[in-house]
Amino acid sequence: MTIYVFALLLLLAFMTLVFLLALRLKDNSIVDVAYGLAFVLVGWSSYLIYGSGHGRQLLMLGLVTLWGLRLAGHIRLRKRGEAGEDFRYRQWRREWGKTFVWRSFLQIFMLQGGVVFVVGLPLMLVISQPGGPLGLLDLLGVGIWLFGFGFETLGDWQLLRFKQNPANKGRIIQSGLWRFTRHPNYFGEATLWWGIWLIALGAPYGAIAILSPLLIDFLLLKVSGIPMLETKYREHPEFAAYRQRTNAFFPWPPKAGNGE
Repeated sequence: MTIYVFALLLLLAFMTLVFLLALRLKDNSIVDVAYGLAFVLVGWSSYLIYGSGHGRQLLMLGLVTLWGLRLAGHIRLRKRGEAGEDFRYRQWRREWGKTFVWRSFLQIFMLQGGVVFVVGLPLMLVISQPGGPLGLLDLLGVGIWLFGFGFETLGDWQLLRFKQNPANKGRIIQSGLWRFTRHPNYFGEATLWWGIWLIALGAPYGAIAILSPLLIDFLLLKVSGIPMLETKYREHPEFAAYRQRTNAFFPWPPKAGNGE
């Protein structure tokens, strides 16, 4: 069995278990916690079976593990302060009606597993064939990953602190990193996966792993990231001015005017 078939079967089993738990809890948004954990599960399981102890394997596994555990922990902590299911999943629950169960299984949990497989492609490629010794591309990749990881982590922490303050109830965060981009967490997320891809270039066929950051960028910019979140805040009284002066994705000083 190849590492890719193994990963697909493992993701199928894991996401099915998460789906059954979500049915019991009546909360499909637990899939967001499972997302980061799925990378850790696939990464370590694949390494234990197919790994060779190469430095590039251990480097990438360490970076993905740190990212996955941090993300899962952050989302779990965030969910503790929110009531019930995330707004996106509540909307789908209403729209899907009688088809909710099977559509949830396919369009949320199985689709999420497919995303994990494609995004995790650099890790699987490196575990399968790690390539030569570590070099400058690996160093550059780690540097970009550290920048993205730090940006995402700081943005998430600032938002969490903002929401924990009762005085900010119903308001939109516009300070810290959020002054320079409306989605610093998404920008950091996209950036760190480009760093992972650079590390994968040291392995044979590593260029194929560009599918990973490209998919992340597409999802964040066009599908379930910025578009869905900004639709939620479209009618918010603070959002129009914030949107006009602040870049959506790439960090940049805010435009003059509109309260600046």
